Amino acid sequence: MLISLENITKIYRMGEVEIPALHGVTFHIDTGELVAIMGSSGSGKSTLLSILGCLDRPTSGRYLLDDQDVTMLSGDALARIRNRKIGFVFQNFNLLLARTSALENVELPLLYGSRLSNREKRDRAVSVLRRVGLEERLRHHPSQLSGGQQQRVAIARALVNRPALILADEPTGNLDTKSSREIMAIFKELNAEGITIAVVTHEEDIARYAQRVITLRDGEVV
Repeated sequence: MLISLENITKIYRMGEVEIPALHGVTFHIDTGELVAIMGSSGSGKSTLLSILGCLDRPTSGRYLLDDQDVTMLSGDALARIRNRKIGFVFQNFNLLLARTSALENVELPLLYGSRLSNREKRDRAVSVLRRVGLEERLRHHPSQLSGGQQQRVAIARALVNRPALILADEPTGNLDTKSSREIMAIFKELNAEGITIAVVTHEEDIARYAQRVITLRDGEVV
């Protein structure tokens, strides 16, 4: 089991006002699963993804990631876990650096705490770009790539540190149908190789690629 959430709650505070986002969320994700997390706007999907990605802490409850309780770890410890174990793919592939080539964008995660030589970093970045079918676009900047190609660069960047877990937040939300199918085909291939993937989506067509669907409504699993 890679992920275990036990009675997770999250409450945001704005002055004296409390805004509950998650209510006693409990579920598990096994190593090697491809899971879709669904729910309407305001259901708690983004909050849940932030907790799964160690970007935020729950108000209460326990989160075990690869048998390690990460709930109360320091910010530095969480950053190390994010860099070592988790790859992120977001809806807005414009998070790529505009004035930086595809290759340099993918190398970025290797600049923090990696002991690889510059040659090894370059070789690994080239390898994952080839893995997502962009070996002919290494030197292209994001503005020279289609939306689907930009999202492939984002996937390559998520893969370059060889994470155990990929978290994808509406990864096809800004793409046409053909590009969406291509991106999900890549996720299926990566999952077949043993990478655990959780995809947040509101699209039923995308959720059908998953082995299991977790549905949120008003901050609860239903």
